[in-house]
Amino acid sequence: MVPDVSTGDRTRGLLSYLFGPGRRDEHTDPHIVAAFAMPGLVDPGRVPLDQHQAALTELAAYLDQPVRLREQRTRGPVPQHVWHCPVRTAPGDRYLTDAEWAEVARRIVHAAGIAEHGDDAACRWIAVRHAEDHIHIMATSVREDGRRPRNKGDGRRAQAECRKIEGELGLRRLKSGDATAPRTPTSAERAKVERHGRKDPARVWLREHAYAAAAAARDEEEFFGILTALGVKVRPRVGPETGEVTGYSLAAPSDTNGKGEPIFYGGSSLAPDLSLNRIRERFTPTEDGDQVTVAARGDRRGDAGSTWRHADTELRTAYAIVITAIDGPIGEETDRRVQAQAAAFAELLHNTAAAAPRQLRAELRAAAVAFGRANRSAIRAEHRAADALRQAGKAMLTVPGSKDGDFVTAALVSAVFLLIALGEWHAQRGHEQQAAAAHQALVRLRAAQQQSAQPALAQLTNRAPSPEETNRLAAAVQATVPEQAQRILADSAWPALATMLAQAESAGTPPRRALADLTGQRELDTADHPAEVLLWRLRNHTADRIAERARAATTRSTAPRTSAARGLDIPRGQPRSTDRDHRRHTR
Repeated sequence: MVPDVSTGDRTRGLLSYLFGPGRRDEHTDPHIVAAFAMPGLVDPGRVPLDQHQAALTELAAYLDQPVRLREQRTRGPVPQHVWHCPVRTAPGDRYLTDAEWAEVARRIVHAAGIAEHGDDAACRWIAVRHAEDHIHIMATSVREDGRRPRNKGDGRRAQAECRKIEGELGLRRLKSGDATAPRTPTSAERAKVERHGRKDPARVWLREHAYAAAAAARDEEEFFGILTALGVKVRPRVGPETGEVTGYSLAAPSDTNGKGEPIFYGGSSLAPDLSLNRIRERFTPTEDGDQVTVAARGDRRGDAGSTWRHADTELRTAYAIVITAIDGPIGEETDRRVQAQAAAFAELLHNTAAAAPRQLRAELRAAAVAFGRANRSAIRAEHRAADALRQAGKAMLTVPGSKDGDFVTAALVSAVFLLIALGEWHAQRGHEQQAAAAHQALVRLRAAQQQSAQPALAQLTNRAPSPEETNRLAAAVQATVPEQAQRILADSAWPALATMLAQAESAGTPPRRALADLTGQRELDTADHPAEVLLWRLRNHTADRIAERARAATTRSTAPRTSAARGLDIPRGQPRSTDRDHRRHTR
């Protein structure tokens, strides 16, 4: 059951909509199911058609009486005096009778502070039903005694009451809100989308573009530059005294009002963490930020493998941080560090969707969008704690369209585990909305990871060692990880892992040592395919060893021939003897 509180200043206008046909003739039999005083109250939905408009005017005037009296006393208009709260059941919920909806309305106005039970001086309100699955509660927010109601936090309180009602009426239990969700598109915005045949309302489109720009940008100037390049209209808000930018608003290229002017949305109205101050927090460098950034960017000459391997390393580091927080005592500083990992991971998902092979991008974008809700919680992130993961994600944009599927898949496996851990952390902290969003994102991320893995798995499986060699490697698994051996050997990816173990052995790493180095008990416990997890871990580990050897060989081949003499104590200014001098003195 979903309540959606908003305010306005046109009583008659809202009544016309509630008792009218709807924007698409979707309103059927609109009528009042509950009100502050039912006897003698005119119901525009139950009068003859020729009396409908007069009934609307009469009802509006009756509801507005306390408002007009306050205006006379204060000699000024009452701002935003119309309180509006649609309440909708979830898809698949049972049919509620008018009497049940009436009780729902009375409980919500009580919980929201609009009209508490037994308060004869409360605000005037009505509840209108014009569809099977929802009602609209509207009130004029001036009490009979002329005071404004004490309804601060009304949306949150209405949400909490709906959770209780769901349990009592046997309805689908929705997740509790925590005031961190972005504002949902209005019915007018949704109708506009349908009229113009667009996919998303402008508000949603702008939100996702702002998140993608923030994920890619390294500073505020680049953030606004990326948005402009994407076709978004940017309007900075400048302080009148300082001349500094204090905020910003965005407009979609084709979203205009009746006068043809762009419709701008403030960053914080798109989502709480898109305010300019919250965006700036992401760009704050760490104390050794320059070193972290350079290390995290990978090889700017185009070494996609090292960039993806670096991302995989940082993802595993973040996973360890989150798991430590889950297993350890709850503390504010620890939670702020974990929230920072979540924020950096959200950015990395956006950048992964841009840098991954083209066939994976749709699922990865869907995962990034879904995780956006899991990233927003009431815990303020300590962004410095996750700068390494953030910079590793930004480095991916230097090698877009990578075709090195093995490294991409290994990073996606690590991303899956980090996402599982973040979902577990949210659930442990009671963040119901975020835990649910993490699960939704996990479905899409797993789909991308499995799609990425299939070609390499098939190739490695076809190259599996002989049965005798496979049995020897299986014995190594049983000896090294006996508690997981049965699951690993029963996994469909075991033949591919056997191939990878044999390759690692050829590269100088015995199977038992490789398994001991790579086995993470917690990861294997939660993995659907433990053999596949070990395979990608081993793939990266072997690649790192080969890369280290290559770098060492390059260093040796480019070293000066006289490097062996560098340790000699040669007095400053004394020339070394040349080969010719040596020959002259030995003749």
